[in-house]
Amino acid sequence: MRKYLSIAAALVFVMPAARAAAPAYDSSAPIAYMIDLSSGRVLYDRQGEKQMPPASMAKMMTAHVAFRLIQQGKLKLDQTFTMRPETWKKWHSQGSTMFLAVNEPVSVENLLHGIVTLSGNDACVVLAEGIAGTEESFVDLMNAEARRLGLTGSRFGNSNGWPDEGRTVVTARDLAKLAAATISETPDLYKQFYATTSFRWGKTMGGDDISQANRNPILGKIAGADGLKTGHTEEAGYGFTGSAIQNGRRLVMVVAGLDSFNGRISESVRFMDWGFKSWRSVPLFRKGAAVETANVQGGWSRSVPLIAPRDLAVTLPLTAADGLKARVVYDGPIAAPIAKGQEIARLVVTGGDGAVQSLPLVAGEDVAQAGFFGRLWNGFLSFFG
Repeated sequence: MRKYLSIAAALVFVMPAARAAAPAYDSSAPIAYMIDLSSGRVLYDRQGEKQMPPASMAKMMTAHVAFRLIQQGKLKLDQTFTMRPETWKKWHSQGSTMFLAVNEPVSVENLLHGIVTLSGNDACVVLAEGIAGTEESFVDLMNAEARRLGLTGSRFGNSNGWPDEGRTVVTARDLAKLAAATISETPDLYKQFYATTSFRWGKTMGGDDISQANRNPILGKIAGADGLKTGHTEEAGYGFTGSAIQNGRRLVMVVAGLDSFNGRISESVRFMDWGFKSWRSVPLFRKGAAVETANVQGGWSRSVPLIAPRDLAVTLPLTAADGLKARVVYDGPIAAPIAKGQEIARLVVTGGDGAVQSLPLVAGEDVAQAGFFGRLWNGFLSFFG
C-alpha cells in the first residue's frame, strides 16, 4: 500500500501568484543535456537518449573502472605497467597520444593523467592491458560497470573511444550518469585527476619535455569547473561532458555533435553559465536531518526515521516563487529487516513552477525482523492504537 505523508509545514510555504516558465535556451549542439545533481532535476534535454559515438568521452568509463579498482584496493596508483611493442606500433601516432615509448614502464597514476588530462589513446590501452591482460577483457569490465550504473543506452567496444564500426555507442543521459557516479563514488580520485590543467610526459626529437594542456573548455572559464572529458572524431564531431560546482550546486552537462573546436568551447561555456545563472537552488534538509517516520511491518520497531542521505534541495527557475508542496511517498508498511542507510522512501516536492522533483530518503537506523514474541507484542500495541 502506498503511503503519503504531507510535510508542507516543515518547508517554507508560500503560494506563488503564477507559474514561472522554464528558462529558455537554444543550444547550438545537436545533442545537449544538463542535470543539477543537487536536486536531480534535468534542466535541459535535447536528444538525451539518442545513441551516438562518444569519441574520447568513452575514456570516462576507463578512468571510472580504474578509480573503483583503486578504491577497492585491487589496483594501486604506484603500480607500473609497460608499453608493449605491439601496442606502441598501433597507438603511438593514432589520434591523441601520451607519447609513451616502447617497453617504457609507467605508473597507474601517470597513466590516469595521460588518459584524463592528455586524452591519450595509448595510455588507455596500456592501462586496460595492465589491469585485465587484454583490452578485450577490460572492455568486459567497462560493460559490466555500465550495467551496474544502469547505462541502458550505452555499450563499449574499446577502451579509448576510437571509431569501431558502431560497437561503441553512448547517450548524453548515460554520460551524465557516468560523470555523476565518478564524482559521488570516487570523489578523492575525481578531484586528484580531473581538474589538472596540464601534464608533462615524453620527449621531443630534440630531447625537450612534452607538455600538453587539458582540453576541458570550461576550466578557468567557469567558476568551480573541475571536469570532465572532451571528445572528437570525424564521425562524432566535437563533444564534451563537463561539471562545475558553485555554492553547493553541482551541474553536469553534455554537448555532442558540434562542428568545430571553437564552437565546442563557446557552447560549453555558454551552456554551463546558463545553468547556473538562470536557475537557483532552494535548500530543504541538511544531510542527516530527520524528515519523517515510516511504518514498519514485522520488525522489533513499529517505525523507522526517514533521513536525508545528503543535503536535499530543489531547483527552480530564477524567476519562480519559493512556493513548495512536499510529501513523503513509500510502499508501506515497510517490511523488516531494514538496513540503516537503505533507500526506502522519496520526498516528492512540487515547486512554484509546477515541476515535480523526487528526492531520496533513507532509513535512519537498522530495524531487525521480529521473532514470534516480538510480532505478538507489536500486534498487541497495534490493537490498542
